[in-house]
Amino acid sequence: MITEEKYKKLYNKERQIIDTRLASLLKNRKPESLYEPSAYLLGNPGKRIRPFLTLLSAKAAGSSFGKVYNAALAIEMLHTFTLAHDDIMDNADKRRGHLTLHKKYDLSTAILAGDSLLSIAYEYLLKDLGKDAKPVIATFTRSLIEVCEGQSLDKEFEVMKTVSLPLYTEMITKKTAIMLETCCTVGAQIAGASPAVVKALSGFGKNIGIAFQIQDDLLDIAGDEKSFGKNIGGDLVEGKKTYLFIKALEKADAKSKPYFTCMIKNKGIAPAEIPFYKNLYQELGVLEDAQKAISAYTNKALKNLTVIQDEDNRDLLIRLANHLIKRTN
Repeated sequence: MITEEKYKKLYNKERQIIDTRLASLLKNRKPESLYEPSAYLLGNPGKRIRPFLTLLSAKAAGSSFGKVYNAALAIEMLHTFTLAHDDIMDNADKRRGHLTLHKKYDLSTAILAGDSLLSIAYEYLLKDLGKDAKPVIATFTRSLIEVCEGQSLDKEFEVMKTVSLPLYTEMITKKTAIMLETCCTVGAQIAGASPAVVKALSGFGKNIGIAFQIQDDLLDIAGDEKSFGKNIGGDLVEGKKTYLFIKALEKADAKSKPYFTCMIKNKGIAPAEIPFYKNLYQELGVLEDAQKAISAYTNKALKNLTVIQDEDNRDLLIRLANHLIKRTN
């Protein structure tokens, strides 16, 4: 049985190892004009959940952390590459309290630095692969393709008057959940797991990823601003069609619906209107709907873990899942 204390100790230890390896992998690469911005991008402090999930998945599939460190770093680089482009498309000023790459340097540098991380991600992935590398490379490449598709769908939503819940779920599955699914799949594939174990871990990652994004949508309006690290209600101000907004529009009556159609028409609301819209969400019960959806997808994810025979390895993944859906930032 893995205790909370033991889980946190392991996570903090591996996070430090991952940070150290990420900090060193671009050293002595030239030209500095490319790799200094790339290093800045990688050095932006994060939770390193994705590489940690890759390690845990490999272990759960019968391998060891040492066999997949390079693949774990590759997935973190792939994730960081997507963030660089995401920040450019959103014209974001900051991420995790630090200037975004295109604001610290310039647009061209940010694009090129992000692209360099994608290239090096493949370089590192190959370090952990043997002769039968094709399935892992296919998984990794599919993740890249689907993230791009998900981001494109997200941009489409900006000009769409209505977005259905199934379409929203497709978007977050591609944009967010695919990365967690990839962590689990790649870890299991490198471990040489059976197709049943690969499928189960893949399903775990996908469903916990969907729960993760809905939790993010919920925190945007119901979280604590200091813990969340972003302005509460930012999604409403930007007019984003999140899980909460879609459910609210779906449940709105003749009295409340005009407020949501007005938000669509104006592509967002004024910051001063956030408390009013939060109250509407509460009246319509969409905060509870989001919480129920998070629980449902989490339970669906956890059901996949019955194939993991080792209790400690299974407990580690359960602990990670619970931390993701109970987080405050």
